[in-house]
Amino acid sequence: MRAVFIQGAEEHPAAFCYQVNGSCPRTVHTLGIQLVIYLACAAGMLIIVLGNLFVAFAVSYFKALHTPTNFLLLSLALADMFLGLLVLPLSTIRSVESCWFFGDFLCRLHTYLDTLFCLTSIFHLCFISIDRHCAICDPLLYPSKFTVRVALRYILAGWGVPAAYTSLFLYTDVVETRLSLWLEEMPCVGSCQLLLNKFWGWLNFPLFFVPCLIMISLYVKIFVVATRQAQQITTLSKNLAGAAKHDRKAAKTLGIAVGIYLLCWLPFTIDTMVDSLLHFITPPLVFDIFIWFAYFNSACNPIIYVFSYQWFRKALKLTLSQKVFSPQTRTVDLYQE
Repeated sequence: MRAVFIQGAEEHPAAFCYQVNGSCPRTVHTLGIQLVIYLACAAGMLIIVLGNLFVAFAVSYFKALHTPTNFLLLSLALADMFLGLLVLPLSTIRSVESCWFFGDFLCRLHTYLDTLFCLTSIFHLCFISIDRHCAICDPLLYPSKFTVRVALRYILAGWGVPAAYTSLFLYTDVVETRLSLWLEEMPCVGSCQLLLNKFWGWLNFPLFFVPCLIMISLYVKIFVVATRQAQQITTLSKNLAGAAKHDRKAAKTLGIAVGIYLLCWLPFTIDTMVDSLLHFITPPLVFDIFIWFAYFNSACNPIIYVFSYQWFRKALKLTLSQKVFSPQTRTVDLYQE
């Protein structure tokens, strides 16, 4: 989630976004620098879109992956993929050109989609933590407690609540009429400053902090229980031992994903909150680095899956070898050692 705006320009702006009074200053980079930034952003977007597209395809195509946890992973991958597909192209142009050239309608839509996809990601990570907590701490009741229907309800909430929350602030008059005392001065022309107010940073902080606190608490408990199970694993039957080992590995992998999410998002979240108290003094370059560091998180999950999940590597191998076109491939047991 992010309040999308350009906070000014470098120390010696070379131009303005528009030749009108009140236009935002524009920083003009050399052609070489622009080309490097565009290529780097394009490479990042390609990794985000293709990586998450494959996760969505694998979970949808292979029947062995039709589990509640994987459906949550599928929905998370879609949120990250749409971020790379619909949000990052315009964010790239805004970062390089230091101006918004696409009008008020696209500015509002871009901010809406940006906030929606980011909030959806953190909600899904929180729900996945709940799923892993049930699987590790209550394994006997987990199959009946966390069903596909329950997962679909979580997915609906994970998209519906962020959509309603973001619409409230961007497509109603709540900001202008009820939060007017918190508003900063009017934004300059060419900045896409829809939510530049002190209230925004502090309102978004609990939306980030509370789910993260829930996730950390659950994974601490998962770690304690998993450690205890590892000590008792020799007394279990072979099948139960294998299932316990699989659940612990899944919990560890998703714990890594949550940790990386915190590392990527914490700098931006803290800066947004503190900056609102200091009248938005963060240099534009630093602010852009924080934004893109947060964006980078959307590319991390597929990379984590490659190194952690055997089923992901098998699905990738089958797809690249074109065996995926065989009718029998759809029913392959990707979990088999």
